[in-house]
Amino acid sequence: MTSPDKPGAAAGPRTGRSRRRPVRTSRRGIPLPLLVPGVVALAFLLLPLLALLLRAPWRSLPDQLTSTEVWQALQLSLVTATAATAVSLVLGVPLAWLLARTEFPGRGLVRALVTLPLVLPPVVGGVALLLALGRNGVVGQWLDAWFGITLPFTTTGVVIAEAFVAMPFLVISVEGTLRAADPRFEEAATTLGASRFTAFRRVTLPLIAPGIAAGAVLAWARALGEFGATITFAGNFPGRTQTMPLAVYLALQNDPEAAIALSLILLAVSIAVLAGLRDRWMTTS
Repeated sequence: MTSPDKPGAAAGPRTGRSRRRPVRTSRRGIPLPLLVPGVVALAFLLLPLLALLLRAPWRSLPDQLTSTEVWQALQLSLVTATAATAVSLVLGVPLAWLLARTEFPGRGLVRALVTLPLVLPPVVGGVALLLALGRNGVVGQWLDAWFGITLPFTTTGVVIAEAFVAMPFLVISVEGTLRAADPRFEEAATTLGASRFTAFRRVTLPLIAPGIAAGAVLAWARALGEFGATITFAGNFPGRTQTMPLAVYLALQNDPEAAIALSLILLAVSIAVLAGLRDRWMTTS
């Protein structure tokens, strides 16, 4: 019989996972050289947003949001951002799977090229789209000659420009989720007779669904706020290519209150996106 006075007698064998203890942040002894720049940085980031809220025309905001120009820009932005996200899902998820699950020469270069639109100035992206898909572009000239399809300065051009800058967000998110997922589940499905596509559709997709959802939300938010590539490749025509960021830019010169109203909508969307992704990326374990 084991005596309870002996060390470790009452503890018994440990089973299962050990619980992680939350990391405690000390509030005492904050170095002044770190505190002052940190507070200044916080004020620098929050002051413009606070100024936007303080100067917002709250009394006339309902009238601003129901005006024809604002409603057209809002409706077009929602439609094109959703369409660009759908294009990113259809094309980006298979690309992410290829980067995460297959080996081929130059995969590192392909990954770098996929992420290039993240750091490429959007205006440069618009110029590149014009040179590729414009009426005299590398591919656009054949689309115009063979099918009579002209993409620049159309609503379809807006979708293409937004998808160009938004798809990398989806690819990076899905690829990271695929690398974290255990590939043995797919291998087990293939050994049971399933094809690789069936294993991807029935096994892999349910596993990476949270990553796809997070990437789709990020891509949608990025497409909604796209400005440079859109105005360069699609122009700024009200009711056809004028999205909310373009409407903000135009209204700032003629109707500042309308510009603030549209800016508040984009700010609310950004906050909603961050709140939706908080549990995935912004919590510590």
